[in-house]
Amino acid sequence: MKNRILYLFLFFSLFACQSDQEQPIADMVLINGEIATVDKKNPNVAALAIKADRIIQLGTNEEIQKLVGEETKVVNLKGNFAMPGIIEGHGHFSSIGTTLQNLNFIRSKSWDDIVAMVAEKAKTAKPGEWITGRGWHQEKWDGVLDKQVLGYPYHDKLSEVSPNNPVMLRHASGHGLIANEKAMSVAGVSKETPNPNGGEIVRDSRGEAIGVFEETAMGVIGNAYDEYLETLSEEDKTRIWYEGIELAEAECIKKGITSFQDAGSTFVEIDRYKKLAEEGELDLRLWAMIGSREDNLAENLKNFPILNAGNHFFTSRAIKGYLDGALGSFGAWLLESYNDKPDFHGQNVTPIEEIERIAGLAAKNKLQYCVHAIGDRGNREMLDLFEKIFKTMPDQSDFRWRIEHSQHIDPTDIPRFGQLGVIAAMQAVHCTSDSPFVVKRLGEQRAREGAYPWRSLLDSDAVVTNGTDAPVEDVDPIESFYASVTRKRVGSDVAFFPEQCMTRAEGLKAYTLSNAYAAFEEKDKGSLEIGKLADVTVLSKNLLTCADDEIMDTEIVYTIIGGKVKYQK
Repeated sequence: MKNRILYLFLFFSLFACQSDQEQPIADMVLINGEIATVDKKNPNVAALAIKADRIIQLGTNEEIQKLVGEETKVVNLKGNFAMPGIIEGHGHFSSIGTTLQNLNFIRSKSWDDIVAMVAEKAKTAKPGEWITGRGWHQEKWDGVLDKQVLGYPYHDKLSEVSPNNPVMLRHASGHGLIANEKAMSVAGVSKETPNPNGGEIVRDSRGEAIGVFEETAMGVIGNAYDEYLETLSEEDKTRIWYEGIELAEAECIKKGITSFQDAGSTFVEIDRYKKLAEEGELDLRLWAMIGSREDNLAENLKNFPILNAGNHFFTSRAIKGYLDGALGSFGAWLLESYNDKPDFHGQNVTPIEEIERIAGLAAKNKLQYCVHAIGDRGNREMLDLFEKIFKTMPDQSDFRWRIEHSQHIDPTDIPRFGQLGVIAAMQAVHCTSDSPFVVKRLGEQRAREGAYPWRSLLDSDAVVTNGTDAPVEDVDPIESFYASVTRKRVGSDVAFFPEQCMTRAEGLKAYTLSNAYAAFEEKDKGSLEIGKLADVTVLSKNLLTCADDEIMDTEIVYTIIGGKVKYQK
């Protein structure tokens, strides 16, 4: 008798559970949409339902309507296009905030425009206060400079408009800067100041510094700026940082980004992000690489990886490395010399031996290693090193180590990404943004065969991701998506070797599921499936079907993170 009662209890409990599963009441539903799920098994639906922060059902409007209760929030998409929440695959989160707080030259068309912005800032700056900014790129200016070395301007005009305030303006790439006379004086720069390893103080024919500092030479000015920052109180520095983070969050969310992969944070920043996540104070999901000097890594890795802190709002499971510089500042490490700087092959900014030691730390601690490599020599060196490390660990096959940027690759090395399982963490917008000077730097053949070769990489079964490298470029994912499927700069009809275009579906996947995979997060993000996080971006245009010239007219309608509307147009 007791067994029969127990049997009946279990039967009705199971029936009740099944009934609940069949007819749950959703907290939110999205209906009347064109929803691309990036799920091969169920690629397109009209509606979906959310319970708490997870997707519980996808299907037709009629099917999802059955899950609507009195308290359910119903979002009528009105035919708009919805997709998995956009994941920024490589950017610099706190630097976006800093850029928004300081001068931003990303849209500047001339050196005179930049000088004018500094002049205006100098009017209100206190004596001795540093004026900082970022985003200039000499290859993207209209007109011709009066005085230049390698296309770089002299500091003269900058020094004239700001005689009492040190000025430090970072190149858009982050791999160079220009300083005025006051900043160089504070830093003690003279004719005798030597070039550091992996960097160059750009000089004229008389040996005088023109004000431009490339790669590791930026530290000459940067150290002086850091000394200035030490005069600020800890309270002020912390307040400024948190204000920048709030600005960065708002900027990303209004552009449809639900998750952000940060390409190098300090241990202090990582601690802050973790605390923000645990306290429910992060508005978008953040995944951060550790950016630290070798001598500070080993002793601080005991608390890593950090996985899914604050209910999947913060993860840190990777180390960032830097092998070379940027093409625009002649820093990309090349197999053959620069076409427009003969006998110069770029900069190896971190010795290979140090990169290898850090790779060993990453492998030992089961962390990803994500190394910045732009030139074809840089990419080959990293593929060689990764292959060497992988062979020493035959029991481990799923490393998902990444080469950040992977911009210029010798054709013989392209298949190695897929063969080794190395992720090409690319930023499509770099291709079209850099296109005016790539052939000048590399020559026609190298540019055609190996510059931003995502079609060739995809065809050889490599995982290719997308992002913006913000604040190097605007964090806008629409422009980078446009670049990936057209290879055109906005406002130009000229495509940069269009045979390397992605398809629309590949472009969508690169910004969603591929980015999730590249962070070991594909079980929770990157596609719209039952059980996954309810992160959804809603747009005004269908990115899979609209005309090429309509893509840049796309607006973000909703940004939904964890079943909550974080932005609405």
